[in-house]
Amino acid sequence: MSIQFERTLQPKSGGWVENWRDRVRAGDLGLLPVILALIVIWVIFESVNGNFLSGRNLSNLTLQITEIGMLGIGETFILLLGEIDLSIAAVSGVAAAVLVLLSNAGINPWICIIAAILTGVIIGGFQGIWVTMIGVPAFIVTLAGSLGYQGILLAFLGSTGTVPIFSHTLLGIAASYIPAWAGWIVALIAVVLYTASLILVQRGRRARNLSFLSLRSIALRCAVVVVVAAVVVGVLNSYRGFPVAGLILLAFVVLFSFVTQSTVFGRHIYAVGGNKEAARRAGINIRKIRIAIFTLSGAMGAIGGIIGASRLGSASPASGGGDLLLDSIAAAVIGGTSLFGGRGSIWNALAGAFVIGSVENGMDLLSAPSSTKYIVEGGILLIAVTIDTITRNRRRTAGR
Repeated sequence: MSIQFERTLQPKSGGWVENWRDRVRAGDLGLLPVILALIVIWVIFESVNGNFLSGRNLSNLTLQITEIGMLGIGETFILLLGEIDLSIAAVSGVAAAVLVLLSNAGINPWICIIAAILTGVIIGGFQGIWVTMIGVPAFIVTLAGSLGYQGILLAFLGSTGTVPIFSHTLLGIAASYIPAWAGWIVALIAVVLYTASLILVQRGRRARNLSFLSLRSIALRCAVVVVVAAVVVGVLNSYRGFPVAGLILLAFVVLFSFVTQSTVFGRHIYAVGGNKEAARRAGINIRKIRIAIFTLSGAMGAIGGIIGASRLGSASPASGGGDLLLDSIAAAVIGGTSLFGGRGSIWNALAGAFVIGSVENGMDLLSAPSSTKYIVEGGILLIAVTIDTITRNRRRTAGR
């Protein structure tokens, strides 16, 4: 059974550097490739255009990746099962239409948000039941769903085309920023939560006689998080502060990262994705897990659609279209989530979304043609999948 966060190797006496080197040689790269890629991308674009790393542009970049990040989270859960969801972008478009139409009908904006999310939940649950109970491959079910939901979107909007949002509450989701002082509090909370979770995970690994990090390694990781949090908040505060939409995305990443890494439900997801037959023999309710994950994917698609509609200020026949589906899948895969199931993390989706968003944002600053953008994104995706395949073979050779 291939479970990402449980390794049976005991820590070696050579120290954390040697352990890290052995893990890399065995194909356990974690977020290293995507972080290095992100650094290279940012350095290149900043050297070409000095405004790339400005507070204003990084704030815009944060807003641009929120919808991709939300859909990337949903796609990550699906990929952890070894499946794929080709309808998540279309679900976001339908949810956006439901949100806007109900809002313009005079319904309370919070009820509109709940209704839009429930739309995604119902669609995701329906697809999960179809895939799990009937046995139709997820590729076919979600592909058919993608086409059907685009038709539903057109039916909802009718001949009106683009429908603007008039609710200040809904528009404020993507247009609001938290004050500078609140940004520093968020950074402090993030550091404390990260440190606490890291300590708890290592205690659990030690109790199960699994490899664990030394105190020096934990301190080093926490120091890196402190520096990154301080830099991010400082740069964003130089413009208007931390975007509320970005804060919502970060909250979902932290929440689902805890769910996948520290709960029984999360361990069952990895188990089912790593080896479905072994999971069944271990007494895991595979049907329940699969239906729940497809339902969750639909909900994340709807939440992404809400944020996307808020950022654009409208819903249109193009909602959930364009590159959104491929970007959401690419965000999960480029971040390091395996296409073969059982390996990856929610942080992968956030990191991958930053890579995709940074490339698109940088190309836009350079006024590069769409053809160049597609070529670059396609190349990055191909490299990410190639790395995934190679590291998977190395892990198999190393017995991980």
